[in-house]
Amino acid sequence: MKLLKTLAAGAVALAISAPAYAADIVIGVPNWPSVNVTANVLKVILEDNFGLEVELQNGTNPIVFEAMDSGSMHVHPEVWLPNQSNLHNKFVKEKGTVSMNPNGVSAFQGMCVTKYTADEHGVSKISDLTDPDIAKLFDTDGDGLGEIWIGAPGWASTNVEKVRAKSYGYSETMNLTEMDETLALAEVDNAVVQKKPIVFFCYTPHHMFALHELVILEEPEYDAAKWNVIQPTDDPNWLEKSSAPVAWDLAYLHIHYASALETAQPEVASLLSKVKLDTDTVSKMTFALVVEKQDPLEYAKAWVAENGDMVEKWLR
Repeated sequence: MKLLKTLAAGAVALAISAPAYAADIVIGVPNWPSVNVTANVLKVILEDNFGLEVELQNGTNPIVFEAMDSGSMHVHPEVWLPNQSNLHNKFVKEKGTVSMNPNGVSAFQGMCVTKYTADEHGVSKISDLTDPDIAKLFDTDGDGLGEIWIGAPGWASTNVEKVRAKSYGYSETMNLTEMDETLALAEVDNAVVQKKPIVFFCYTPHHMFALHELVILEEPEYDAAKWNVIQPTDDPNWLEKSSAPVAWDLAYLHIHYASALETAQPEVASLLSKVKLDTDTVSKMTFALVVEKQDPLEYAKAWVAENGDMVEKWLR
């Protein structure tokens, strides 16, 4: 009996000290729908074609980049540029520990209102939000200031929208609201049903444009000379030092991956460098997940099976 207890204790100690099983490839997944579906598509392709164990891990953009740098993660499925330019510049251009797939998906970013808001209240320009009387149309808590959703916590674009609100001046008339995208879009759904005015951050590729009639607020065209945006990871006084009183430039979404894969898993790195999607495809993917409530992994399996010719080109 004493021998059995000793052996049992040893087994427990071994189990505790043994290293946890690590997946062959770890894909970082920030908190928005399109990155989730792309992550699952990559997972299916990698597991089906290379026999690898692929794990998805949640993480903010800075965390995923740091993890690709250290080797604890290997892929970021959807880096928005110029949104994450500071991270791209540090890890791709300066350190060289992260590589970028050159095939970007074009994306728009801006502020939207529902068609009802535009038609019934004449809100059509971003400068309208600086008018206190117009801002009160969006007041939902009775404090005299309107509410505007500027994005989710952790998004680089959310910080940029703080800069834009300060630059245009509507940070003085509107409360800048940060919340999870699912909750924010539920508020949009309710506003449409109840015919209440609402203004919010919008972007493509996204399913919201397929669900509702939206009006993009007019603003001055992008001007690089007037776009001076600093992220909080780069300067504690980022907001004070930043200015952007113009529209966003056209953005592009790129897969990024750990450069070490080019030596450790060259076939994987080759695939990741060749994946090519477009705005319409990614929008349909997010519609399937968010509106149709399809399971991300099951949807990805079906999508890969239906798009075999495309996937085959990426694998060559």
